[in-house]
Amino acid sequence: MKLPIVAYGDPILKRKAVDISRDYPELDVLIANMFETMYAAHGVGIAAPQIGLSIRLFVIDASPFEDDAPELKDFKKVFINAQVLNEEGEKWDFNEGCLSIPEIREDISRHKTIHIRYIDENWVEHEETYEGLAARVIQHEYDHIEGKLFTDRLSVLRKAMLKSKLDAITKGQVKVDYKMKFPALKRKR
Repeated sequence: MKLPIVAYGDPILKRKAVDISRDYPELDVLIANMFETMYAAHGVGIAAPQIGLSIRLFVIDASPFEDDAPELKDFKKVFINAQVLNEEGEKWDFNEGCLSIPEIREDISRHKTIHIRYIDENWVEHEETYEGLAARVIQHEYDHIEGKLFTDRLSVLRKAMLKSKLDAITKGQVKVDYKMKFPALKRKR
């Protein structure tokens, strides 16, 4: 089932998400719905806060980047209760977007390498190191469960320049080809 994606301005996107336990209700259905929602919106990752759940869960399918990074062919993963243990290496810029912030893309600087601990959908714990585009996609989604958005990584000046566009997203004044929930519209009901 395709779920509506929460738009910029909703407080849930700024809240640090909480860990979940193995008996989280219908977790397998939720994960399947998150993948379906992500694919329908042409994304490469989506985090639970983006569908209105403040839990430490995100899914990734970075295979659309396989032309630039062949190692991302079939790079499809589920991250539960993830903890970034270390970020290292030279920072590099890459143009990022976000399903919760449609029509805005910005160059974001992130570390090249991350070391992360997480649980997969079969409840197996992993501790792994990723670099390049894989690390970047994971860092972007990880930020969501930490209550951060890519716009939080912009300079104060750049964010001020985007303010009217960000306000328009909050108000639902943006065209998207997927279902969204807009904070300003929710308050009016």
